[in-house]
Amino acid sequence: MPQDVKDIGKIVRQLRNRADMTRVQLAALSGVSPSHLTRVESGQRFPSARVLRKVAPHVGIGEVELLAFAGYLSPVHSDTANSHGDGRLDPYVVAYLSREPVELQRAVISIFSALKYMAEGIASEESPGDNGGHHIHDNGRH
Repeated sequence: MPQDVKDIGKIVRQLRNRADMTRVQLAALSGVSPSHLTRVESGQRFPSARVLRKVAPHVGIGEVELLAFAGYLSPVHSDTANSHGDGRLDPYVVAYLSREPVELQRAVISIFSALKYMAEGIASEESPGDNGGHHIHDNGRH
């Protein structure tokens, strides 16, 4: 079932803004008219799959993710679960965070970065053969 018209429009607008792009610039790159983008972003029109395919590569989200978020593809069949670290955005994370103030979005990123840093440190301490960074003493026996 497709998302609410205003939700998908808000997501497109936020992705465009995050890409530091005006509507006119996105229109020129995507081939979608500025007036149509205005109607989509304001929630007056629900974008077609064709429009989303044209817009996605220019706003930093994978085509499949944007189509899944809009309800054109089932999230079960999209490859978002397999896209680890390739720069694409999970549509559900985008949708959830888009409802929050920018300050909270930035706080979430800061917290995530700190947790990732700590997890990478723990993983490197526990890597095989590393003994967690601790020296093993064998009471003088060699």
